[in-house]
Amino acid sequence: MRGTVLYGPRDVRFEERPDPKIVEPTDAILRIAATCVCGSDLWPYRGIAPITEPQTMGHEYVGIVEEVGSAVRQIKPGQFVVGSFFTSDNTCPHCQFGYHTSCVQREFISSAQAPLLRVPLADGTLAPTPAMPADDLIPSLLAASDVLGTGWFAADAANVKPGATVAVVGDGAVGLLGVLSAKQMGAGRIIAMSRHQTRQQLAWEFGATDIVTERGEEGVARIKELTNGIGADSVLECVGTRESLWQAIRAARPGGHVGFVGVFHEVQLPMEEYFYSHVHLHGGPAPVRRYLPELIDLIWNRKINPGQVFDLTLPLDQVAEGYRAMDERRAIKALLRP
Repeated sequence: MRGTVLYGPRDVRFEERPDPKIVEPTDAILRIAATCVCGSDLWPYRGIAPITEPQTMGHEYVGIVEEVGSAVRQIKPGQFVVGSFFTSDNTCPHCQFGYHTSCVQREFISSAQAPLLRVPLADGTLAPTPAMPADDLIPSLLAASDVLGTGWFAADAANVKPGATVAVVGDGAVGLLGVLSAKQMGAGRIIAMSRHQTRQQLAWEFGATDIVTERGEEGVARIKELTNGIGADSVLECVGTRESLWQAIRAARPGGHVGFVGVFHEVQLPMEEYFYSHVHLHGGPAPVRRYLPELIDLIWNRKINPGQVFDLTLPLDQVAEGYRAMDERRAIKALLRP
């Protein structure tokens, strides 16, 4: 088969690779129905997260189970499944507490931008759909594999409650689906921070009640103005820069909550200012597997349509264009079909 390999900054190739095989008895092999480019893929693509050797790419995926190992009991060949970007056994203490991305047996999925994928710990990592999905549901199910689950975790970590005032920092796929998640959790007011008209429109559709175009201290001041000087009850940080984190913390009211899911790079936290903020911080790599049953149900019953974040669809062999389009902000998120 051919799959995606990143050789260095902006050097994405779709080239011959070995077909994946069952290695451990807990493995499954999937035939990919859809995969995509993630915003976090742009860190190594841009050279911000250096790579020392060519690496396979892709951690978001849905597909049909082709083969399972001898120890797999719950996942069956022929099922359509959604998986997380970290594997999990779903039985260890960390999984039982709901933090599957800290599973004691976790592995990172890193070769999903290909026609076939080996998934370790299949029983604990994969969640089947009730039946074979209609084709128009596949983008939304794919979103559940990462960006929806991550936006949902951001809202959960930010303690979004019915009637709450929520601010969302970041207008990429995760931030936009953080808006959708906050709406589903009953937020009374959702302030989306965005300067891009197409993304603003999608934020409105997902449930935003206000749009703030300012950034940094000006953005914080605008949120304080909108909340009578108080700040937001919950803030979702969906970018991963020093500016975005501090914008989130300063936009929260004292005693408020910040859920952070942006992948940070060289971000330091000035502890004295944070100490006096009284703001709760919680986040990290989203435990997507915790939420998959609920998210699949919402998608299956057409109560949410997170697949709208995919505004570019390409054949898998044009994956390099998907990276370019997202890097140049010509696309929110690129969906790839084998």
